Amino acid sequence: MNYSPRYGQILELLTQEGTMGVNDLAQRLNVSVETVRRDVKALASHGEIVRMHGAIALPSVVSEAPFERRMRENRQSKEAIAKLAASTIRDGESVMLDTGTTTSLLARALLDHRQLTVVTNSSDIARTLATVNGNKVYMAGGELRSDSGSALGFSAIEFVGRFSVDHAIISAGAVNAATGIMDYDLEEAQFGQAVLTRGQRRVVVTDASKFGQKGLVRVCSFAEIDELIVDCMPPDDLAEALRRADVAVTMEV
Repeated sequence: MNYSPRYGQILELLTQEGTMGVNDLAQRLNVSVETVRRDVKALASHGEIVRMHGAIALPSVVSEAPFERRMRENRQSKEAIAKLAASTIRDGESVMLDTGTTTSLLARALLDHRQLTVVTNSSDIARTLATVNGNKVYMAGGELRSDSGSALGFSAIEFVGRFSVDHAIISAGAVNAATGIMDYDLEEAQFGQAVLTRGQRRVVVTDASKFGQKGLVRVCSFAEIDELIVDCMPPDDLAEALRRADVAVTMEV
């Protein structure tokens, strides 16, 4: 195959982003969609990339577990949100976290904190924060999901109901002006709802890709949260719904 300089750029972008659509690639490379389609066809024919569901990805990404793949998506934005959320938590405080890619990155952003009490249903978060800096980590029991390493169901909800924490922080599958905080899995939505009832401060962390999405299952209304930590300001209709519910919107300046 005769390699174009764009091929290397495409592979580098996919390494950074995980998956990308053809239109996004065309914008990032400042070329036409048809040009990108020809490049994609050539790369795919030689096994350099894989086409799937309207997007393209590296073969290594396709073989990843779903949770690992989601960790790569919008990684830079999620890490910025996680860093900002971590800056609002002080040494010695208690925090409850649900399973999510942004909350997992938040756990990593908390590695410099000391004497935290952490309650979670995420095996990834528990492994990240346990046994370091004098932290205490409590892991909810229940059915362990093979894709995300999270414990869900009645036992997990009953377990977190025993705690009251300074910060209850969940991720969101969708944030919609009409329906509030949404998710795509019933048990994950139920667990997230339970987490929010246990915190003096109730926070949702999410990136802009979730704005305006409908989701499948409602987690809570905006009236049931105190703060939304994001990477950019929500669109006007969503911003107005949050303002009416007296939800603080925090983003990196």
